[in-house]
Amino acid sequence: ATLSGEKRKRDTMASSNLQSLRYSNEGGKTPTLSVLDQLLIPDKKEYVDIPDVEAAWGVIRSMQIRGAPLIAIVACLGLSVDLATNPKTKSELDNFSPDDADAILSYISKKTDYLRTSRPTAVNLFNALDELTEKMTEAASASANGDPKREKIVKCVVQYAEFMLERDVSDNEAIGAHGADAILSRVGDKGLKMVTICNTGSLATAGFGTALGVVRELQRRNKLESITALETRPYNQGSRLTAFEIVEEKMPGGQLICDSMAASLMKTKGVDACVVGADRVCANGDTANKIGTYNLSIVAAAHDVPFYVASPFTTLDTKLQSGDDIEIEERPAKELLDTARAPQNIPCWNPSFDVTPAKYITGIITEKGVIEKSEDGTFDIISFVKKHS
Repeated sequence: ATLSGEKRKRDTMASSNLQSLRYSNEGGKTPTLSVLDQLLIPDKKEYVDIPDVEAAWGVIRSMQIRGAPLIAIVACLGLSVDLATNPKTKSELDNFSPDDADAILSYISKKTDYLRTSRPTAVNLFNALDELTEKMTEAASASANGDPKREKIVKCVVQYAEFMLERDVSDNEAIGAHGADAILSRVGDKGLKMVTICNTGSLATAGFGTALGVVRELQRRNKLESITALETRPYNQGSRLTAFEIVEEKMPGGQLICDSMAASLMKTKGVDACVVGADRVCANGDTANKIGTYNLSIVAAAHDVPFYVASPFTTLDTKLQSGDDIEIEERPAKELLDTARAPQNIPCWNPSFDVTPAKYITGIITEKGVIEKSEDGTFDIISFVKKHS
């Protein structure tokens, strides 16, 4: 069923005081979408309208929105708004016969292909668009019930994108519960000192969060003593976004440190566990996440601190055998130079992600459960995916 604006607002806000996006669909045929411009946080809260796929592509590419789950959701919702309400798109669709499913699907595929070019590393985007394409094809081939195939396809995109939005929130809450159970079971039923990097909370998802959702669930259970956010250079997602969420959610013991302070924190103050997000998890457990995650995993291993990855099931990519196969996005040098106060003519290397080897990861938390290592110390991601697909 389509979601009213008020119901969507209640659902998205049920687990958090923060809204990464605003979506409504009054009457079921006129969806609207706007997203929080995260480049302005924490100084301002401003929303950007997304009337078409070009706008969706733009906010993803510019990192006005970021976080693998949110990227996927905004791409799919952006496509649905484009097809249902964008005058230019509707006019172009008028050039095809309403029942020419092949032509309509081919036209839409150009839009999904375009959305795939926005950011290459996060597999959630590609999986979500593949899933949506499969549903469109099914809708187009379904027996006629009086509605033109164009109407059926567009209706399918809108409704399935809404389903993805709703599913993301419930999946994140399940990730939080599974993660809290696993960490408390391993380190003891007590108030925990947690560490995270980048931003994996409500601002990275449709609501609640993945890795920060685990922290939020520990807070709900009164099992959170402190949460430390790494600054996450050079784009400062930790200091701009996670610190903002920690303050907004009044998380106990919240504090911010520089990326290079993690080792000293573990040695002098003590840390019970690290929990981080993921943009792609390979068949062997190697995990791509925000640059600096690899460093943190090595520091955690040196101090015998459990290191957990928390991400949706859709982040598991068994097509790639290891992290060596992951395409790592490189961002413009300007993004590093502008935050480093460096000479503008110094050459820069600015990868957006790194790959944490599976050997440094304690467990991988998904909404379907926690993947733990076998007796030989390896992850069997393929069997987990087969079991839960």
